[in-house]
Amino acid sequence: MPRVSTPPPEPLDPSASGITSGIPRGLLILVGTAAGFITLLGIRAMNDVIASTFLALILVIAVQPVRDWAIARGLPGWIGSVGAAIAVYAILLGLAFALLLSGAKFATLLADYQPQFNDVIHEVNSWLLSLGVGEDQIKAITSSFDPGQLVDIVVSLLGGLAGVLSSMFFLIVLIFFMIIDAANFPAKLAQIPGQRSTVMQAAHSFAQGTRSYLVVSTVFGAIVAVFDIGLLYVLGIPDPLLWGLLAFITNYIPNVGFIIGLVPPAVIGLLDGGVGTALAVIIGYSVLNAIIQSVIQPRVVGQSVGLSGTVTFLSLIVWAGVLGGLGALLAVPLTLLVKALLIDVDEQSRWLAPLLSGEPAQPKQDPPPTAV
Repeated sequence: MPRVSTPPPEPLDPSASGITSGIPRGLLILVGTAAGFITLLGIRAMNDVIASTFLALILVIAVQPVRDWAIARGLPGWIGSVGAAIAVYAILLGLAFALLLSGAKFATLLADYQPQFNDVIHEVNSWLLSLGVGEDQIKAITSSFDPGQLVDIVVSLLGGLAGVLSSMFFLIVLIFFMIIDAANFPAKLAQIPGQRSTVMQAAHSFAQGTRSYLVVSTVFGAIVAVFDIGLLYVLGIPDPLLWGLLAFITNYIPNVGFIIGLVPPAVIGLLDGGVGTALAVIIGYSVLNAIIQSVIQPRVVGQSVGLSGTVTFLSLIVWAGVLGGLGALLAVPLTLLVKALLIDVDEQSRWLAPLLSGEPAQPKQDPPPTAV
């Protein structure tokens, strides 16, 4: 009988068997999680320097189109770099000025409204007594309501952002060198051996996603600020333009930014116009947040940067815990950076990208056959 030759067995696919280089996939995930946790602890230990570096990186990416526009018009590259640097420094100065002015103005207004604050405390005492609450319990409750504590809370929230901005010298020098290096960065990427196209695509995706997020947040922040200013002006709240500017800045903080921008005008409304005015401010801000910042904006952000609402919220919690107030402000760009470094550059990790995106990609449908 003729001998039947059997084909040699196919080599075992490590990825299909759950083993990579002899290491179980579950162990790799566990080790990777532990390494990520240790990395976050290290970042937190040096949060001042790292937060400033991330802020400089995001700002340089944001103003890179200024340099590209100058070069496209035939201007020398150094002119575009100077224009980009001026734009970054203007953004930094404006952001620091707005945050410090908001905190100082809020503290000043609370000091001016001290008599009204005492009247509110007296009304709360009378209301609690009418409910049968004991005087000792009332004193324990009302003693915690101190204008100084409110100022400390707001100043601490804004101070985390302004603290990094206060080290202007370090930021100015760092941004200067980053802008110079940005001019040669594409050429440096082209010299990377191996999968340089993948690295260039990941870097481009990160930069494009960061700019898209900043543009979307800026547009929606301006819309919310205009409505907030109109609402506060109608209600007679002092300094509506200042609180509108604060609402515009805090719009860059996902999910909870509007709460930070709500506290000062709501408290001032309570002291200036009573409970009705404060409730009107809270309801107005909440309605705007529900319509614009909770429904429309997350959908647009998810489509533009490829992150779901859950991932955005979790990134806010993580980066705020690691880098403080500035981490909350830059939560989405930092998450895009991590995604570019760990997922987009690695073909074996790209299967995670759809899990992070807001909406699944629609499968392409073949066109219907045409009648002959």
